[in-house]
Amino acid sequence: MLEIKGLVKRYGETLALDHLDLEVKEGEIFGLLGPNGSGKTTTIGCILALLKYDRGEIRLFGKEMSPTAYDSKRQIGVVFQDVAVFDRLSVFENIDYFCGLYVPDRAERRPLVEEALSSTGLNEYRKKRPKQLSGGLLRRLNIACGIVHKPKLIILDEPTVAVDPQSRNRILEDIKALNKAGSTIIYTSHYMEEVEQICTRIAIIDHGRQVACGTSQELKEMIRTGESVTVEGVVLTQAQIDEIRRMPQIYDLSYENEELKLKYENSTGHLLPLLHYLEQEGIAFANVFSEQPTLNDVFLEITGKELRD
Repeated sequence: MLEIKGLVKRYGETLALDHLDLEVKEGEIFGLLGPNGSGKTTTIGCILALLKYDRGEIRLFGKEMSPTAYDSKRQIGVVFQDVAVFDRLSVFENIDYFCGLYVPDRAERRPLVEEALSSTGLNEYRKKRPKQLSGGLLRRLNIACGIVHKPKLIILDEPTVAVDPQSRNRILEDIKALNKAGSTIIYTSHYMEEVEQICTRIAIIDHGRQVACGTSQELKEMIRTGESVTVEGVVLTQAQIDEIRRMPQIYDLSYENEELKLKYENSTGHLLPLLHYLEQEGIAFANVFSEQPTLNDVFLEITGKELRD
């Protein structure tokens, strides 16, 4: 559905996109992730033909994307991080207005507006103004305005920022429903658990280049970390720390404030040998945790940066 080849974009001396390659397949919920300044927003701007780029190719729906590719643009829905609705219009009027940009016939768009109200859970708020809505409802209105015309491709840029957990869950369920109904989705977020929950494939970009791409599990298999173990409330001598460090497949150890943190290479099942050692040595501890690698671990190892707002 979307193919980007060798995309280069400069802002003066700053290289924002450095020969970026990206492919989104029809029917995917595609996660586009990267640290701040990695090029995500610039990439979206280029996809929408809102920005001119220096070199490369963008093909959407099998056609070259350009500022005048209106047939392609009509099939795109965009929901940006900043809520963009009209304060003086009601919920219904806002959705109807944005639908009218694509569907000029009022009779034709009425059922589309009603469906958008229903699917986003806004039916009972249809007469409310945006300022009367909670943050979560406002986000859902923003989404309704972007998807009311039933686009083939939906771009969602941080759609759950600053909303409560219940609203976030509703938004994620709405996104999955949109995908099930036939829309391909490009999704950006700083919430790693959301990405794991809904994205079928994920690309990580950094310094304007794609540095990794695959399913959540495939990305985790690319990194060195296989299992992380934390032991709290444990008092260790330097000799004991050195002995633990020599255990098989430990590649990183830190010990501070009676907390031991261990990282093991690409494998599991290390907790029992560690507990056996602590028992043999008569070493007491308060709590112990074992975790498999997360997408945040992938970020830290691949980009060297924490993914933050």
